Amino acid sequence: MKTYKLTAFEANGEKILDEAFQAENDEAAKKQGEQLLAEKNLLDKTHRCTSPAGKLLLFHP
Repeated sequence: MKTYKLTAFEANGEKILDEAFQAENDEAAKKQGEQLLAEKNLLDKTHRCTSPAGKLLLFHP
């Protein structure tokens, strides 16, 4: 399992979510990140999900 990082921001740049989670691979992490954002009603906020290697898996400006 690898550790991925999910971050979301308000329009003013304030960080409202900064969470690490474990996933099997990048595709699983992308799905899990989208699910976490949906559960917290943050899909419309600026967000990003990155892999341990720094790869950007999800991004919404």
